[in-house]
Amino acid sequence: MRSKVVTRDEALTKIKDGQTIMFGDWHGELSAEEIITGMLEKGVKDIDAIAVSAGMPDQGLGRLIVEHRVKTLATTHIGLNPVARDQMLAGELEIEFVPQGTFAERIRCGGAGLGACITPTGVGTDVEIGKQKITIDGKEYLVELPMHADVAVIKAWKADTIGNVAFRLTGRATNSYMAFAADTVIVEVEELVEVGELGPDDIDVPAPVIDMVYVRTGEKKPFCPMWQRARAKAEAEGGK
Repeated sequence: MRSKVVTRDEALTKIKDGQTIMFGDWHGELSAEEIITGMLEKGVKDIDAIAVSAGMPDQGLGRLIVEHRVKTLATTHIGLNPVARDQMLAGELEIEFVPQGTFAERIRCGGAGLGACITPTGVGTDVEIGKQKITIDGKEYLVELPMHADVAVIKAWKADTIGNVAFRLTGRATNSYMAFAADTVIVEVEELVEVGELGPDDIDVPAPVIDMVYVRTGEKKPFCPMWQRARAKAEAEGGK
């Protein structure tokens, strides 16, 4: 069985200017930071990004936004990245806000090859602007189109050499369904294991879906730095 393990430079050959790229993370906390660093060093720009949020200025997709590498962003919110807000208000970053459940379903549709999904979420709000509506049994629904990307850049806990992937706890987040909705899927992992070390119940994304496995070379990130910072702050304030 062919190994899918690559160097960071080899992974970056698949990432180019002007692509639609999905970033699997959770507000910057569960992102493929070393691949993103490589994108910054390579100078990748004019990205049409799809991510659950705009990350933070120093984490995840937010780092690319700070450097003005992102042209458009389909996301559920930008509240943790004031730079994204400022760029949006200045007309420098075009943002499509998508309700979080709809966001997940549109990506699932992209991975499943479906033509659309329908949902009542957003009817009567700005979310419906420019979208087709249908009525079923007297109830209005929005017709939401699938999301698909040229590349998905995701982060996982473990992978074996042929690309079976395992996430840890909420590390699965948006990473799992984005893996099915892109032409090329690059996964950055903390630990590489041999084929057979991941049991059937351990595998969250099967090998045929993954194109490249990059093993993180730097220090492992804490599982959730934001929660750790909040906990440390609470402890410093006497547990309040």
